[in-house]
Amino acid sequence: MSPSASTPSYDALCQRHQRKHRLQHLQAIASWDQAALMPGGGAQARAEALAEMDGLLHQLGTDPALKDLLDRAEQEPLDEVQRASLREMRRVWRSANALPQSLVEAKSLANSHCEHAWRSQRGANDWAGYVENLRPVVRLAREEARLLSEASGLSRYDALLDQYEPGMRAAEVDRVFGDLRGWLPGLIRQVMERQAGETVLEPQGPFPASAQRSLGLDAMRLLGFDFEAGRLDESTHPFCGGVPEDVRMTTRYREDSFLQSLTGTIHETGHGRYEQNLPREWMGLPIAAARSMGLHESQSLSFEMQLASHRGFAQLLEPLVERHLGRQAAFSAENLNRLMTRVAPGYIRVDADEVTYPAHVILRYEIERALMEGEIEVEDIPALWDVKMQELLGLDTRGNYRDGPMQDVHWGAGLFGYFPCYTLGAMYAAQWFAAMRQERPGLDAEIAQGQLAPVFDWLKTRIWSQGSRWETPELVQRASGEALNTAHFRRHLESRYLG
Repeated sequence: MSPSASTPSYDALCQRHQRKHRLQHLQAIASWDQAALMPGGGAQARAEALAEMDGLLHQLGTDPALKDLLDRAEQEPLDEVQRASLREMRRVWRSANALPQSLVEAKSLANSHCEHAWRSQRGANDWAGYVENLRPVVRLAREEARLLSEASGLSRYDALLDQYEPGMRAAEVDRVFGDLRGWLPGLIRQVMERQAGETVLEPQGPFPASAQRSLGLDAMRLLGFDFEAGRLDESTHPFCGGVPEDVRMTTRYREDSFLQSLTGTIHETGHGRYEQNLPREWMGLPIAAARSMGLHESQSLSFEMQLASHRGFAQLLEPLVERHLGRQAAFSAENLNRLMTRVAPGYIRVDADEVTYPAHVILRYEIERALMEGEIEVEDIPALWDVKMQELLGLDTRGNYRDGPMQDVHWGAGLFGYFPCYTLGAMYAAQWFAAMRQERPGLDAEIAQGQLAPVFDWLKTRIWSQGSRWETPELVQRASGEALNTAHFRRHLESRYLG
Protein backbone atom coordinates (compact mmCIF):
# COMPACT_ATOMS: atom_id res chain seq x y z
CA MET A 1 0.00 0.00 0.00
CA SER A 2 2.33 2.71 -1.24
CA PRO A 3 1.34 6.40 -0.96
CA SER A 4 -0.55 7.83 -3.89
CA ALA A 5 -1.29 11.43 -4.83
CA SER A 6 -4.90 10.43 -5.42
CA THR A 7 -5.44 9.14 -1.86
CA PRO A 8 -4.21 11.97 0.41
CA SER A 9 -6.69 11.29 3.24
CA TYR A 10 -5.95 7.59 3.30
CA ASP A 11 -2.21 8.30 3.24
CA ALA A 12 -2.57 10.73 6.15
CA LEU A 13 -4.40 8.05 8.13
CA CYS A 14 -1.58 5.59 7.42
CA GLN A 15 1.00 8.03 8.74
CA ARG A 16 -0.98 8.54 11.93
CA HIS A 17 -1.39 4.81 12.52
CA GLN A 18 2.29 4.16 11.90
CA ARG A 19 3.15 6.77 14.54
CA LYS A 20 0.80 5.01 16.96
CA HIS A 21 2.47 1.69 16.14
CA ARG A 22 5.89 3.06 17.05
CA LEU A 23 4.57 4.31 20.39
CA GLN A 24 2.78 0.99 20.99
CA HIS A 25 6.14 -0.69 20.38
CA LEU A 26 7.64 1.20 23.32
CA GLN A 27 4.55 0.50 25.42
CA ALA A 28 4.74 -3.22 24.67
CA ILE A 29 8.39 -3.47 25.70
CA ALA A 30 7.71 -1.52 28.90
CA SER A 31 4.82 -3.90 29.69
CA TRP A 32 6.99 -6.94 29.00
CA ASP A 33 9.72 -5.56 31.26
CA GLN A 34 7.13 -4.86 33.96
CA ALA A 35 6.26 -8.58 34.02
CA ALA A 36 9.69 -10.09 33.36
CA LEU A 37 12.53 -7.96 34.73
CA MET A 38 11.32 -4.86 36.60
CA PRO A 39 12.28 -4.71 40.31
CA GLY A 40 9.30 -4.51 42.65
CA GLY A 41 10.17 -0.97 43.67
CA GLY A 42 9.48 0.25 40.16
CA ALA A 43 5.82 -0.83 40.19
CA GLN A 44 4.16 2.51 40.92
CA ALA A 45 6.35 4.54 38.59
CA ARG A 46 5.90 2.02 35.79
CA ALA A 47 2.14 1.95 36.31
CA GLU A 48 2.04 5.74 36.03
CA ALA A 49 4.25 5.71 32.92
CA LEU A 50 2.08 3.10 31.21
CA ALA A 51 -1.07 5.04 32.13
CA GLU A 52 0.51 8.15 30.60
CA MET A 53 1.25 6.23 27.40
CA ASP A 54 -2.29 4.82 27.33
CA GLY A 55 -3.57 8.38 27.62
CA LEU A 56 -1.34 9.61 24.81
CA LEU A 57 -2.34 6.75 22.50
CA HIS A 58 -5.99 7.45 23.29
CA GLN A 59 -5.49 11.12 22.35
CA LEU A 60 -3.99 10.10 19.03
CA GLY A 61 -6.82 7.64 18.39
CA THR A 62 -9.56 10.16 19.16
CA ASP A 63 -8.15 13.21 17.40
CA PRO A 64 -11.23 15.06 16.01
CA ALA A 65 -9.49 15.33 12.63
CA LEU A 66 -9.74 11.54 12.19
CA LYS A 67 -13.47 11.53 11.45
CA ASP A 68 -13.06 13.86 8.49
CA LEU A 69 -10.05 11.90 7.21
CA LEU A 70 -11.98 8.61 7.46
CA ASP A 71 -14.98 10.07 5.66
CA ARG A 72 -12.84 11.60 2.91
CA ALA A 73 -10.82 8.42 2.47
CA GLU A 74 -14.07 6.54 1.79
CA GLN A 75 -14.46 8.68 -1.37
CA GLU A 76 -10.93 8.07 -2.62
CA PRO A 77 -10.00 5.47 -5.30
CA LEU A 78 -8.78 2.76 -2.93
CA ASP A 79 -7.98 -0.79 -3.99
CA GLU A 80 -9.41 -3.86 -2.24
CA VAL A 81 -6.64 -4.09 0.37
CA GLN A 82 -6.84 -0.37 1.13
CA ARG A 83 -10.62 -0.70 1.59
CA ALA A 84 -10.04 -3.49 4.11
CA SER A 85 -7.40 -1.35 5.79
CA LEU A 86 -9.82 1.57 6.04
CA ARG A 87 -12.49 -0.73 7.50
CA GLU A 88 -10.09 -1.73 10.28
CA MET A 89 -9.06 1.89 10.89
CA ARG A 90 -12.71 2.83 11.35
CA ARG A 91 -13.29 -0.10 13.71
CA VAL A 92 -10.36 1.00 15.89
CA TRP A 93 -11.58 4.62 15.76
CA ARG A 94 -15.12 3.71 16.87
CA SER A 95 -13.84 1.72 19.82
CA ALA A 96 -11.46 4.46 20.97
CA ASN A 97 -14.07 7.19 20.73
CA ALA A 98 -16.47 5.27 22.97
CA LEU A 99 -14.17 5.83 25.97
CA PRO A 100 -12.99 9.04 27.65
CA GLN A 101 -9.27 9.46 28.28
CA SER A 102 -9.83 9.69 32.03
CA LEU A 103 -11.29 6.16 32.05
CA VAL A 104 -8.48 4.79 29.87
CA GLU A 105 -5.84 6.15 32.26
CA ALA A 106 -7.72 5.07 35.40
CA LYS A 107 -8.12 1.54 34.00
CA SER A 108 -4.43 1.33 33.17
CA LEU A 109 -3.42 2.37 36.72
CA ALA A 110 -5.90 0.05 38.44
CA ASN A 111 -4.97 -2.91 36.24
CA SER A 112 -1.22 -2.40 36.78
CA HIS A 113 -1.67 -2.08 40.54
CA CYS A 114 -3.87 -5.18 40.80
CA GLU A 115 -1.67 -7.31 38.54
CA HIS A 116 1.50 -6.40 40.46
CA ALA A 117 -0.07 -7.10 43.87
CA TRP A 118 -1.54 -10.38 42.54
CA ARG A 119 1.95 -11.82 42.05
CA SER A 120 2.55 -12.01 45.81
CA GLN A 121 -1.09 -12.28 46.94
CA ARG A 122 -1.70 -15.42 44.92
CA GLY A 123 1.18 -17.28 46.56
CA ALA A 124 -0.13 -16.22 49.98
CA ASN A 125 -3.69 -17.38 49.17
CA ASP A 126 -4.70 -13.82 50.11
CA TRP A 127 -8.18 -13.53 48.60
CA ALA A 128 -9.19 -10.71 50.97
CA GLY A 129 -6.25 -8.57 49.86
CA TYR A 130 -6.82 -9.40 46.20
CA VAL A 131 -10.49 -8.40 46.39
CA GLU A 132 -9.54 -4.91 47.51
CA ASN A 133 -7.51 -4.45 44.33
CA LEU A 134 -9.90 -6.32 42.05
CA ARG A 135 -12.95 -4.29 43.03
CA PRO A 136 -11.82 -1.06 41.27
CA VAL A 137 -10.69 -3.08 38.22
CA VAL A 138 -14.19 -4.56 37.92
CA ARG A 139 -15.87 -1.20 38.48
CA LEU A 140 -13.84 0.40 35.67
CA ALA A 141 -14.33 -2.60 33.36
CA ARG A 142 -18.09 -2.33 33.88
CA GLU A 143 -17.94 1.36 33.01
CA GLU A 144 -15.96 0.49 29.87
CA ALA A 145 -18.58 -2.15 29.01
CA ARG A 146 -21.42 0.35 29.52
CA LEU A 147 -19.84 2.95 27.25
CA LEU A 148 -18.88 0.44 24.55
CA SER A 149 -22.40 -0.97 24.73
CA GLU A 150 -24.00 2.44 24.27
CA ALA A 151 -21.73 3.20 21.31
CA SER A 152 -22.23 -0.15 19.57
CA GLY A 153 -25.72 -1.24 20.53
CA LEU A 154 -24.33 -4.54 21.84
CA SER A 155 -24.93 -5.99 25.30
CA ARG A 156 -22.28 -5.05 27.83
CA TYR A 157 -20.52 -8.40 27.76
CA ASP A 158 -20.77 -8.61 23.97
CA ALA A 159 -19.14 -5.18 23.74
CA LEU A 160 -16.14 -6.48 25.73
CA LEU A 161 -16.00 -9.79 23.85
CA ASP A 162 -15.96 -7.82 20.59
CA GLN A 163 -12.68 -6.17 21.63
CA TYR A 164 -10.95 -9.55 21.54
CA GLU A 165 -13.07 -11.52 19.08
CA PRO A 166 -14.63 -9.02 16.64
CA GLY A 167 -18.05 -10.14 15.49
CA MET A 168 -18.42 -12.92 18.07
CA ARG A 169 -21.46 -12.72 20.37
CA ALA A 170 -22.27 -14.40 23.69
CA ALA A 171 -25.28 -16.08 22.07
CA GLU A 172 -22.92 -17.96 19.73
CA VAL A 173 -20.53 -18.74 22.60
CA ASP A 174 -23.52 -20.07 24.60
CA ARG A 175 -24.47 -22.31 21.68
CA VAL A 176 -20.97 -23.69 21.25
CA PHE A 177 -20.29 -24.10 24.97
CA GLY A 178 -23.76 -25.56 25.54
CA ASP A 179 -22.93 -28.28 23.02
CA LEU A 180 -19.59 -28.88 24.77
CA ARG A 181 -21.26 -29.15 28.16
CA GLY A 182 -23.42 -31.92 26.70
CA TRP A 183 -20.68 -34.31 25.59
CA LEU A 184 -17.45 -33.24 27.33
CA PRO A 185 -18.04 -34.79 30.80
CA GLY A 186 -18.79 -38.17 29.22
CA LEU A 187 -15.70 -37.98 27.02
CA ILE A 188 -13.51 -37.12 30.04
CA ARG A 189 -14.82 -40.22 31.85
CA GLN A 190 -14.32 -42.46 28.81
CA VAL A 191 -10.75 -41.30 28.27
CA MET A 192 -9.81 -41.67 31.94
CA GLU A 193 -11.22 -45.21 31.97
CA ARG A 194 -9.21 -46.10 28.88
CA GLN A 195 -6.00 -44.56 30.23
CA ALA A 196 -6.37 -46.24 33.63
CA GLY A 197 -4.84 -49.40 32.22
CA GLU A 198 -1.79 -47.68 30.71
CA THR A 199 1.63 -47.73 32.32
CA VAL A 200 3.16 -44.27 32.46
CA LEU A 201 6.63 -43.63 33.86
CA GLU A 202 7.05 -40.42 35.83
CA PRO A 203 10.26 -38.51 35.00
CA GLN A 204 12.67 -38.35 37.90
CA GLY A 205 13.87 -34.83 38.71
CA PRO A 206 15.02 -32.40 39.79
CA PHE A 207 15.27 -30.57 36.47
CA PRO A 208 17.41 -27.43 36.77
CA ALA A 209 15.79 -24.30 35.36
CA SER A 210 18.90 -23.64 33.24
CA ALA A 211 18.56 -27.05 31.55
CA GLN A 212 14.82 -26.49 31.03
CA ARG A 213 15.54 -23.12 29.44
CA SER A 214 18.02 -24.72 26.99
CA LEU A 215 15.45 -27.40 26.17
CA GLY A 216 12.79 -24.76 25.56
CA LEU A 217 15.09 -22.80 23.25
CA ASP A 218 15.82 -25.94 21.21
CA ALA A 219 12.08 -26.65 20.94
CA MET A 220 11.54 -23.09 19.71
CA ARG A 221 14.22 -23.59 17.06
CA LEU A 222 12.57 -26.84 15.95
CA LEU A 223 9.32 -24.89 15.59
CA GLY A 224 10.92 -22.16 13.49
CA PHE A 225 10.99 -19.23 15.93
CA ASP A 226 13.13 -16.33 14.63
CA PHE A 227 15.55 -15.32 17.39
CA GLU A 228 16.63 -12.29 15.37
CA ALA A 229 13.12 -10.92 16.00
CA GLY A 230 12.34 -12.18 19.50
CA ARG A 231 13.53 -13.77 22.74
CA LEU A 232 12.45 -15.97 25.68
CA ASP A 233 12.41 -14.84 29.32
CA GLU A 234 10.72 -15.78 32.59
CA SER A 235 7.62 -14.35 34.31
CA THR A 236 4.98 -15.27 36.88
CA HIS A 237 2.46 -16.04 34.13
CA PRO A 238 3.66 -17.11 30.65
CA PHE A 239 2.75 -14.73 27.83
CA CYS A 240 3.75 -13.51 24.39
CA GLY A 241 4.10 -9.74 23.96
CA GLY A 242 6.19 -7.15 22.21
CA VAL A 243 5.59 -6.37 18.55
CA PRO A 244 6.04 -8.43 15.34
CA GLU A 245 9.51 -6.96 14.83
CA ASP A 246 10.51 -7.76 18.44
CA VAL A 247 8.46 -10.59 19.99
CA ARG A 248 8.90 -11.11 23.74
CA MET A 249 7.90 -14.54 25.05
CA THR A 250 8.01 -15.73 28.65
CA THR A 251 7.67 -19.05 30.43
CA ARG A 252 8.09 -20.27 34.03
CA TYR A 253 10.00 -23.16 35.58
CA ARG A 254 9.39 -25.77 38.29
CA GLU A 255 12.38 -27.93 39.11
CA ASP A 256 10.17 -30.93 39.95
CA SER A 257 8.50 -30.95 36.51
CA PHE A 258 9.79 -29.93 33.09
CA LEU A 259 6.69 -30.54 30.99
CA GLN A 260 4.76 -27.49 32.21
CA SER A 261 7.55 -25.20 31.05
CA LEU A 262 8.15 -27.10 27.80
CA THR A 263 4.50 -27.17 26.74
CA GLY A 264 4.03 -23.57 27.89
CA THR A 265 7.03 -22.50 25.81
CA ILE A 266 5.70 -24.37 22.78
CA HIS A 267 2.30 -22.71 23.30
CA GLU A 268 3.83 -19.23 23.37
CA THR A 269 5.96 -20.09 20.31
CA GLY A 270 2.72 -20.51 18.35
CA HIS A 271 1.73 -16.99 19.35
CA GLY A 272 5.23 -15.74 18.56
CA ARG A 273 5.38 -17.21 15.07
CA TYR A 274 1.98 -15.71 14.22
CA GLU A 275 3.25 -12.29 15.28
CA GLN A 276 6.58 -12.66 13.47
CA ASN A 277 4.84 -13.59 10.23
CA LEU A 278 2.16 -10.91 10.14
CA PRO A 279 2.28 -8.96 6.84
CA ARG A 280 5.27 -6.64 7.05
CA GLU A 281 4.18 -4.63 4.01
CA TRP A 282 1.19 -3.38 6.04
CA MET A 283 3.06 -3.07 9.34
CA GLY A 284 1.93 -0.22 11.54
CA LEU A 285 -1.65 -0.33 10.24
CA PRO A 286 -4.59 -2.09 11.92
CA ILE A 287 -4.92 -4.40 8.91
CA ALA A 288 -1.51 -5.87 9.81
CA ALA A 289 -2.67 -6.90 13.29
CA ALA A 290 -3.68 -10.43 14.26
CA ARG A 291 -7.36 -10.80 13.41
CA SER A 292 -8.60 -11.85 16.85
CA MET A 293 -7.52 -13.51 20.07
CA GLY A 294 -9.43 -16.65 19.10
CA LEU A 295 -7.32 -16.88 15.96
CA HIS A 296 -4.22 -16.08 18.03
CA GLU A 297 -5.06 -18.92 20.40
CA SER A 298 -5.64 -21.17 17.40
CA GLN A 299 -1.97 -20.69 16.57
CA SER A 300 -0.64 -21.40 20.07
CA LEU A 301 -2.90 -24.46 20.29
CA SER A 302 -1.90 -25.60 16.80
CA PHE A 303 1.63 -25.74 18.20
CA GLU A 304 0.96 -27.02 21.73
CA MET A 305 -1.94 -29.41 21.21
CA GLN A 306 -2.18 -30.31 17.53
CA LEU A 307 1.61 -30.62 17.04
CA ALA A 308 3.37 -31.13 20.39
CA SER A 309 0.79 -33.66 21.64
CA HIS A 310 0.90 -35.52 18.30
CA ARG A 311 2.25 -39.08 18.67
CA GLY A 312 4.76 -38.49 15.88
CA PHE A 313 6.06 -35.24 17.38
CA ALA A 314 7.19 -37.08 20.52
CA GLN A 315 9.86 -38.76 18.38
CA LEU A 316 11.28 -35.31 17.67
CA LEU A 317 11.19 -34.31 21.33
CA GLU A 318 12.91 -37.44 22.70
CA PRO A 319 16.47 -36.53 21.58
CA LEU A 320 16.01 -32.91 22.70
CA VAL A 321 14.85 -33.91 26.18
CA GLU A 322 17.71 -36.42 26.55
CA ARG A 323 20.26 -33.86 25.36
CA HIS A 324 19.34 -31.39 28.09
CA LEU A 325 17.94 -33.53 30.92
CA GLY A 326 19.89 -36.80 30.56
CA ARG A 327 18.73 -40.28 29.69
CA GLN A 328 15.96 -42.11 31.53
CA ALA A 329 13.24 -44.54 30.50
CA ALA A 330 10.56 -41.90 31.04
CA PHE A 331 12.00 -39.89 28.15
CA SER A 332 11.16 -42.45 25.46
CA ALA A 333 8.95 -41.04 22.71
CA GLU A 334 6.06 -43.33 23.63
CA ASN A 335 6.18 -42.35 27.30
CA LEU A 336 6.59 -38.65 26.53
CA ASN A 337 3.47 -38.79 24.37
CA ARG A 338 1.57 -40.57 27.13
CA LEU A 339 2.69 -37.92 29.62
CA MET A 340 1.60 -35.13 27.28
CA THR A 341 -1.79 -36.68 26.62
CA ARG A 342 -2.76 -37.75 30.16
CA VAL A 343 -6.32 -36.72 30.94
CA ALA A 344 -7.20 -35.93 34.53
CA PRO A 345 -9.17 -33.08 36.09
CA GLY A 346 -6.84 -30.56 37.71
CA TYR A 347 -7.09 -27.20 39.42
CA ILE A 348 -4.86 -25.18 37.10
CA ARG A 349 -6.08 -24.06 33.67
CA VAL A 350 -2.67 -23.54 32.07
CA ASP A 351 -1.57 -27.05 33.11
CA ALA A 352 -4.79 -28.72 31.94
CA ASP A 353 -4.86 -31.38 29.25
CA GLU A 354 -6.73 -30.57 26.04
CA VAL A 355 -9.77 -32.68 26.99
CA THR A 356 -10.48 -31.03 30.36
CA TYR A 357 -9.27 -27.57 29.30
CA PRO A 358 -12.62 -26.40 27.85
CA ALA A 359 -14.25 -26.98 31.25
CA HIS A 360 -11.88 -24.40 32.76
CA VAL A 361 -12.85 -21.91 30.07
CA ILE A 362 -16.60 -22.50 30.40
CA LEU A 363 -16.34 -21.89 34.15
CA ARG A 364 -14.54 -18.57 33.71
CA TYR A 365 -16.79 -17.43 30.88
CA GLU A 366 -19.95 -18.02 32.91
CA ILE A 367 -18.55 -16.14 35.92
CA GLU A 368 -17.07 -13.16 34.07
CA ARG A 369 -20.16 -12.68 31.94
CA ALA A 370 -22.40 -12.51 35.02
CA LEU A 371 -19.84 -10.18 36.69
CA MET A 372 -19.75 -7.75 33.77
CA GLU A 373 -23.53 -7.77 33.35
CA GLY A 374 -23.87 -6.82 37.06
CA GLU A 375 -25.62 -10.06 38.04
CA ILE A 376 -22.97 -10.93 40.65
CA GLU A 377 -20.27 -9.05 42.60
CA VAL A 378 -16.59 -9.77 43.19
CA GLU A 379 -17.40 -11.28 46.59
CA ASP A 380 -19.59 -13.92 44.89
CA ILE A 381 -16.78 -15.33 42.74
CA PRO A 382 -15.32 -17.98 45.12
CA ALA A 383 -18.65 -19.68 45.88
CA LEU A 384 -19.57 -19.78 42.19
CA TRP A 385 -16.11 -21.07 41.35
CA ASP A 386 -16.44 -23.88 43.90
CA VAL A 387 -19.84 -24.94 42.54
CA LYS A 388 -18.77 -24.93 38.91
CA MET A 389 -15.46 -26.75 39.56
CA GLN A 390 -17.39 -29.48 41.34
CA GLU A 391 -19.98 -29.63 38.55
CA LEU A 392 -17.59 -29.54 35.59
CA LEU A 393 -14.49 -31.32 36.92
CA GLY A 394 -15.51 -32.92 40.24
CA LEU A 395 -12.90 -30.96 42.21
CA ASP A 396 -13.17 -29.28 45.62
CA THR A 397 -11.64 -25.78 45.62
CA ARG A 398 -13.19 -24.43 48.83
CA GLY A 399 -10.72 -22.11 50.53
CA ASN A 400 -8.08 -22.74 47.87
CA TYR A 401 -8.09 -19.31 46.24
CA ARG A 402 -4.53 -19.64 44.94
CA ASP A 403 -5.48 -22.59 42.74
CA GLY A 404 -9.02 -21.27 42.28
CA PRO A 405 -10.16 -17.79 41.26
CA MET A 406 -6.72 -16.20 41.86
CA GLN A 407 -4.77 -18.45 39.47
CA ASP A 408 -5.14 -16.34 36.30
CA VAL A 409 -3.75 -12.90 35.56
CA HIS A 410 -6.66 -11.98 33.28
CA TRP A 411 -9.27 -10.54 35.64
CA GLY A 412 -6.73 -8.58 37.68
CA ALA A 413 -5.40 -7.14 34.42
CA GLY A 414 -8.92 -6.13 33.32
CA LEU A 415 -9.13 -8.69 30.48
CA PHE A 416 -12.85 -9.46 30.66
CA GLY A 417 -14.19 -11.10 27.51
CA TYR A 418 -10.92 -12.88 26.70
CA PHE A 419 -11.48 -16.36 28.15
CA PRO A 420 -13.86 -17.72 25.47
CA CYS A 421 -11.10 -17.14 22.91
CA TYR A 422 -9.08 -20.09 24.28
CA THR A 423 -11.66 -22.73 23.45
CA LEU A 424 -12.70 -21.00 20.24
CA GLY A 425 -8.99 -21.19 19.40
CA ALA A 426 -8.91 -24.93 20.11
CA MET A 427 -11.84 -25.39 17.74
CA TYR A 428 -10.21 -23.31 15.01
CA ALA A 429 -6.93 -25.27 15.44
CA ALA A 430 -8.73 -28.60 15.02
CA GLN A 431 -10.36 -27.23 11.88
CA TRP A 432 -7.01 -26.05 10.45
CA PHE A 433 -5.50 -29.52 10.85
CA ALA A 434 -8.59 -31.21 9.43
CA ALA A 435 -8.20 -29.03 6.33
CA MET A 436 -4.45 -29.75 6.15
CA ARG A 437 -5.07 -33.51 6.27
CA GLN A 438 -7.66 -33.25 3.55
CA GLU A 439 -5.09 -31.52 1.32
CA ARG A 440 -2.14 -33.68 2.47
CA PRO A 441 -3.25 -37.22 3.45
CA GLY A 442 0.35 -38.00 4.48
CA LEU A 443 0.59 -35.13 6.97
CA ASP A 444 0.83 -37.31 10.09
CA ALA A 445 3.72 -39.32 8.65
CA GLU A 446 5.48 -36.07 7.68
CA ILE A 447 5.18 -34.74 11.23
CA ALA A 448 6.71 -37.96 12.63
CA GLN A 449 9.62 -37.59 10.18
CA GLY A 450 10.27 -34.01 11.34
CA GLN A 451 8.89 -32.48 8.16
CA LEU A 452 7.06 -29.59 9.80
CA ALA A 453 7.33 -27.15 6.89
CA PRO A 454 3.96 -28.21 5.38
CA VAL A 455 2.22 -27.21 8.63
CA PHE A 456 4.04 -23.89 8.90
CA ASP A 457 3.60 -23.07 5.21
CA TRP A 458 -0.16 -23.75 5.43
CA LEU A 459 -0.54 -21.55 8.52
CA LYS A 460 1.60 -18.78 7.04
CA THR A 461 -0.29 -18.72 3.75
CA ARG A 462 -3.81 -19.03 5.18
CA ILE A 463 -3.58 -17.25 8.56
CA TRP A 464 -0.36 -15.43 9.40
CA SER A 465 0.14 -13.46 6.20
CA GLN A 466 -3.50 -12.36 6.05
CA GLY A 467 -3.42 -10.20 9.19
CA SER A 468 -6.83 -8.54 9.50
CA ARG A 469 -7.48 -8.29 5.77
CA TRP A 470 -10.61 -10.42 6.13
CA GLU A 471 -13.25 -10.37 8.82
CA THR A 472 -13.15 -13.57 10.86
CA PRO A 473 -15.91 -15.61 9.15
CA GLU A 474 -14.42 -14.95 5.71
CA LEU A 475 -10.87 -15.69 6.88
CA VAL A 476 -12.04 -19.03 8.35
CA GLN A 477 -13.93 -19.88 5.14
CA ARG A 478 -10.96 -18.97 2.93
CA ALA A 479 -8.49 -20.87 5.12
CA SER A 480 -10.42 -24.09 5.63
CA GLY A 481 -13.18 -24.12 3.04
CA GLU A 482 -16.00 -23.88 5.58
CA ALA A 483 -17.34 -21.79 8.45
CA LEU A 484 -16.35 -22.62 12.04
CA ASN A 485 -17.44 -26.23 12.47
CA THR A 486 -17.17 -27.42 16.07
CA ALA A 487 -17.52 -31.06 14.96
CA HIS A 488 -13.82 -31.02 13.99
CA PHE A 489 -12.83 -30.41 17.62
CA ARG A 490 -14.93 -33.30 18.90
CA ARG A 491 -13.63 -35.61 16.15
CA HIS A 492 -10.05 -34.61 16.97
CA LEU A 493 -10.45 -35.44 20.66
CA GLU A 494 -12.26 -38.72 20.01
CA SER A 495 -9.72 -39.78 17.39
CA ARG A 496 -6.69 -38.95 19.53
CA TYR A 497 -7.96 -40.29 22.87
CA LEU A 498 -10.46 -43.03 21.96
CA GLY A 499 -9.32 -44.07 18.48
